[in-house]
Amino acid sequence: MTGTACAPAALCAFSGAEQVLARLRTLAAHAPQSLVIEGGTEADRKTAALAWAATLNCAGEPATRPCCRCAACAQIVQGVFMDLKTFGDQEKITTDEVREALPEWGQPPRGNGRRVSIFFAAHEFHPAVANLLLKTLEEPRPGNVFVLLAPQRERLLQTLVSRSFVLTLPWPTPQPPEPDVAEWLAALLNFWDTGQGWFERTGTKGAADRALALRLLSACQRELTLAVAGDTAGETLSSPAARRLARLGPAGLRRFDLVLGQAQEALNQPTVMPALVLDWIATAMIAKG
Repeated sequence: MTGTACAPAALCAFSGAEQVLARLRTLAAHAPQSLVIEGGTEADRKTAALAWAATLNCAGEPATRPCCRCAACAQIVQGVFMDLKTFGDQEKITTDEVREALPEWGQPPRGNGRRVSIFFAAHEFHPAVANLLLKTLEEPRPGNVFVLLAPQRERLLQTLVSRSFVLTLPWPTPQPPEPDVAEWLAALLNFWDTGQGWFERTGTKGAADRALALRLLSACQRELTLAVAGDTAGETLSSPAARRLARLGPAGLRRFDLVLGQAQEALNQPTVMPALVLDWIATAMIAKG
């Protein structure tokens, strides 16, 4: 694997890569034990996490890490590096997986760099997993660093965030919802403000099928991303829906994300009626809006 072929394709393939890599090189001088990577796309966050692991273990000059030429860089890209541990890339992380890793985290890395443990989709942690990891972070282990990947920091247990350095990747530009979904989204936000009109809409036979409900959840998630990104950057939000969501505040935004996640799981069950899921979203948030 050569440097010219590997670096752009495997470790730099996300928006703003050069600025992110420069930030990672600066952080590497005093590497935080826990790094939260938010923003970007799921693929961007994964690539940035691997770039962080490579930066901490690369044999090249500090100013050019990751070099993508040395054995460590090549092995990290391939996922076979001895001091790289990943959790939740394919399935949700379990407490057993974390407990099994505790003895290894209690030991120094096998190489000359750092042992990097990456937690994909950390926003989907079961509370027991989050609390177990929190206890691990409260007892620093030299040579071990942790990386938590999530779309937004608000979707993580805040005590985990408070013990981490947060790296924000360039936010993706969400596409506006389709007209029919935009109408449903507007009706949902109006119901939060007025308490009117929603149940007449969902009670109409055939109005809300599973496909529409899933598209509405996607639209809510896009607007949630805009609301969080605007709040983080201190920007004025151009989307009326995002402005309305921003009024929920950090705690409300995190709650809305949890509600959307539970609604997604419910819609994956073929016996669950989509209209009931949408009604639950509306009523779960109205008291917090």
